[in-house]
Amino acid sequence: MADSTTAALSSIPSGILTTAQYNAQKAATPQKTEMGQTEFLTLFTTQLKNQNPLEPVKNEAFVAQLAQFSQLEATTAMKSSMEGLVAALGNQRIFNAAGLIGKTVAVPDGPVTVTDSTVSQGVINLPNGADGIQVQVYNDKGQKVRTFIMGAQAAGDATLAWDGKDDAGNNVANGTYRYVANVNRNGQQSVPTVSTYASVQGVSSATTGDGTLLLEIQGGKTVNLADVKRISY
Repeated sequence: MADSTTAALSSIPSGILTTAQYNAQKAATPQKTEMGQTEFLTLFTTQLKNQNPLEPVKNEAFVAQLAQFSQLEATTAMKSSMEGLVAALGNQRIFNAAGLIGKTVAVPDGPVTVTDSTVSQGVINLPNGADGIQVQVYNDKGQKVRTFIMGAQAAGDATLAWDGKDDAGNNVANGTYRYVANVNRNGQQSVPTVSTYASVQGVSSATTGDGTLLLEIQGGKTVNLADVKRISY
């Protein structure tokens, strides 16, 4: 049996691979998943050499194939260029946003920072004004430490000025707090978002890869740059 197999293999003309040899060679050769210019021209030339001389492919068909490949190649090159441009613009945006470091921004639902000498103010936008506002202050554990009432407010931005004391009149500990405002207007209650002023300490790019820029502000919170409504010194 072995002799007959050896004889059969020796009768195969040179240059022709057995199935086992072909599979071994294919496994050892890196496989390309995309057709490049060299592969296309090789295929195109082979097609020319092996066309039926009695029914040759029309010149228009060859031109159409070349045009399709050229268009695909141009589109691929354009895609690579656009990706590079987007990456460059992203880096430029981070560099520009770095100019906000050290500045004060109004952050929606941002932290209220209390120090020995300062308490962060808050701002509520009241398009139609308010008959009265109840402001509640919570600490970082979610415990309410102060409630105070503000009178009628005209339409526009109303400033929340807390004195940093609790309901018993004692100074609260330094740290971060949160404002919650309940607005009364014509007997209707609403809870608008309170923006607080905080200092920008850093800038970063979101991990989502969509180009979103994040501001790292005093108090440990990170906010989307697009959510910032006001910037000041």
